[in-house]
Amino acid sequence: MKQTAIPCLLMRGGTSKGPFFRASDLPADVPTRDRVLLAALGSPDRRQIDGVGGAHPLTSKVGIVGKSARAGIDLEFLFAQLQPDKDTVDTTPNCGNMLAAVVPFALEMGLVQPQGDTSSYRVLTLNTDMAADITVQTPLGNDGQRYVEHEGSARIDGAPGSSAPITINFLDTAGSVCSGLLPTGRSKDTINVEGAGFAPFSIEVSCIDNGMPLVIFKAEDIGCTGYESVAELNADSELKTRIEALRLAVSLQMGLGDVSQKNYPKMTLIAPPRAGGAISTRSFIPHVCHDAIGVLAAVTVGTACVLKGTVCEGVVQMPAADASGAFNVSVEHPTGEFSVALATDPADPQTVTQAALLRTARALMRGEVLVPGSVWAGR
Repeated sequence: MKQTAIPCLLMRGGTSKGPFFRASDLPADVPTRDRVLLAALGSPDRRQIDGVGGAHPLTSKVGIVGKSARAGIDLEFLFAQLQPDKDTVDTTPNCGNMLAAVVPFALEMGLVQPQGDTSSYRVLTLNTDMAADITVQTPLGNDGQRYVEHEGSARIDGAPGSSAPITINFLDTAGSVCSGLLPTGRSKDTINVEGAGFAPFSIEVSCIDNGMPLVIFKAEDIGCTGYESVAELNADSELKTRIEALRLAVSLQMGLGDVSQKNYPKMTLIAPPRAGGAISTRSFIPHVCHDAIGVLAAVTVGTACVLKGTVCEGVVQMPAADASGAFNVSVEHPTGEFSVALATDPADPQTVTQAALLRTARALMRGEVLVPGSVWAGR
């Protein structure tokens, strides 16, 4: 049977990577669409040898982009998280890294046109109805036409080299998946955890959702320093068992129900900074320790740093606010740092009014991904 060819761009977005598709080029019904995405990436298979996936959760991601008919919105973005060795397609959470590639993809594919030396578009993430204004550089080329600029001097830890800067200003990230910024209604909770293979324990956590649901806790409270390498943490099966038991227990209090088959909430260990930042982190997404930290996870950690009464108190080394009253919170992670600009309402310090950051992205390959005709015969 003839294979089905689907136009796509392979994109790096921040520290993630995956194929991007126009929404109109994929099946309209969700079950068929998910089968197409699994076939395209080669899941389930640990190596993803029969697809274009990168054999890691950070490179098993998909972006789906379309023009929007909604007032005030230019583009709509659906993020899909796949796993190398599972047959799941999760469109529940956001991904701020892949979000950085949306406007470059839309420009490359002609969904939108350059506006000038810079081009700004409002993007709605369909996963959680979160909107962001995204600005990219679109200078004149030698032929007098404007193109999205991929080369530049902006650097982000977790991605090699440098690229053109992409500015993301999130408009409303609080309660992206949960009921609100503080899903339990408190800045800090004590969770009792029981399970097989370890002694019961109690631990203080902060449950926060400012773009990504996170459970944040001190590394020392679970027997770590917080400075272990990614390899060390991933090799510690007992630690991962305890963290997963904590995740399943606390998710009920966050109103998320049974998350055993979900990629959220993410679990983040914190420790005092070591490299001049505000706080040091190790993040699990949710069962594999992240080499860096996700965009929206960094926003949420930064939020925990600026809010009162969280587990970050006594750990974070907060910088002074800038002239506008915003805090530039540098979140350290295993391969560097991630800076987030956060501001709170002077009348209500527990309300975050701004979350902005800088990312980079690059189009890596243009063409068609082929899926078996038995999966989808095309339109």
